[in-house]
Amino acid sequence: MLGESLIGAYLHGSAVLGGMKPTSDLDILVVVDRPTTHEQSRRLISGVMPISGSPIAGTRFRPVELTVVLGSDVKPWQYPPRMQLQYGEWLKSDYERGFVPDPEPNPDLAPLIAVVLIGNRPVIGSPPAELLDPVPPADLRRAIVEGVPQLMTDLESDTRNVLLTLARIWHTLATGEITSKDKAASWVAKRLPSPYPDVLLELSELYRAGTYGEWDRHAPLVRATADAMLAEISAFDSPA
Repeated sequence: MLGESLIGAYLHGSAVLGGMKPTSDLDILVVVDRPTTHEQSRRLISGVMPISGSPIAGTRFRPVELTVVLGSDVKPWQYPPRMQLQYGEWLKSDYERGFVPDPEPNPDLAPLIAVVLIGNRPVIGSPPAELLDPVPPADLRRAIVEGVPQLMTDLESDTRNVLLTLARIWHTLATGEITSKDKAASWVAKRLPSPYPDVLLELSELYRAGTYGEWDRHAPLVRATADAMLAEISAFDSPA
């Protein structure tokens, strides 16, 4: 589908941050040396869609998150980085209707590329450091904070992943490191007052088990836990 333009493919996400969990996506970054055409994007979407499963433990296929970048868009580094194409389960309904996106800037590429470089797990091609520049710490922080408002829109529908992702954002802002969701939650749990640590530790267990739990009846506690982490996250943007 990408032919000779494909120069590298790299694992990221859970595959390089503590190991795949039952509901983890298979996350792959693809680097090409020429822009992806509309037809190539359409064919790539059509090829991935049948083998990407829903994010539920026990299904035949794992959900696939496939991101394509043009090498010259990410090396030398520029912010926001530009993306040729992304496939993910949250986009599947649009793609089933025949939508094919155009290349566009995507700040979320900053943490994605940072994890690719941390993992150093080529599927195809040379080590990622030969094709990708390091992400400046300031751009990494900026990108993960910019994504918080969109993340919060899924608090009710995807409580487990939203709260664990907030924990990872706080951990990265405080330490400069990117780690797995469950390890970040353990770090955060030591820094929040009761009862919020219990919520995060329960979510970590669900994450490791590949289940989600029922959180509708605990909506006030979920919101309060999120707000406690959001206060810590926003402090990093506040004057000292």
